[in-house]
Amino acid sequence: MRLIEKVAVVTGGAQGIGFAIAQRLAREGACVTIADLNRDLAESAAQRIRDDGGKALAAQADVADREQVRAVIARTTERYGRLDLMFNNAGFNKPMPFLEVTEENWNAVLRVNALGVLIGMQEAAKVMIKQGHGGKIVNTASIASRQGYPEFAPYCASKFAVVALIQAGARALAQHRITVNGFAPGVVATPLWDTLDKDLMAIGSSSKPGEAIESFSSSILLGRAAQADEVAGTALFLASSDSDYMTGQIVAIDGGMVLV
Repeated sequence: MRLIEKVAVVTGGAQGIGFAIAQRLAREGACVTIADLNRDLAESAAQRIRDDGGKALAAQADVADREQVRAVIARTTERYGRLDLMFNNAGFNKPMPFLEVTEENWNAVLRVNALGVLIGMQEAAKVMIKQGHGGKIVNTASIASRQGYPEFAPYCASKFAVVALIQAGARALAQHRITVNGFAPGVVATPLWDTLDKDLMAIGSSSKPGEAIESFSSSILLGRAAQADEVAGTALFLASSDSDYMTGQIVAIDGGMVLV
């Protein structure tokens, strides 16, 4: 129970990596707000945590809408009295061949994956600074923040931006005892990859269901895609006091897919 009396917000927390993180934080004693664009999924996820004996609140939010993010944080502090941990995890990908990427595609992906992270960091930090006892901000990066992929150019750009925001935020917020770190998952068997599989088939980059994730997983040294819960352990470490002397860092959780 490493997070007793801690309060966390997890964006994109209704499923996949986000839910695995929320679930792990709650099991370690944290009070968790699951913020997600899908209200019904958020409510269901929060109920699952409560059924497991944890404390969880559901909130609907578009992470790129500042007022909605403020409202989620305000609701969290009203319910639990404070904010200690902010996980900016929400994101999505819409693959297109490099030469066919449109302004609409670019703007949609960057709006959520980059602007949404900036807003989440800013609004959480303002509350943490006002509270005066520091805090931790953790952002979800990706192997796509470490190298570019031709079908995922906007997504890669957005995740490179997440790394820049982690470094900039770490420098800006250290004086307030707020650490900013991130983790970079590789191929994780989640609903995001189910959607990617269909999208890559639609643009002709794969020819049958499951081919895309198999192809991307082929270079993983450990020989398989990850499960969401295998990412949650690192997220817990970054949320706990064990990582108090870390800031501005990105931890890879990719099974050895990218070595730098």
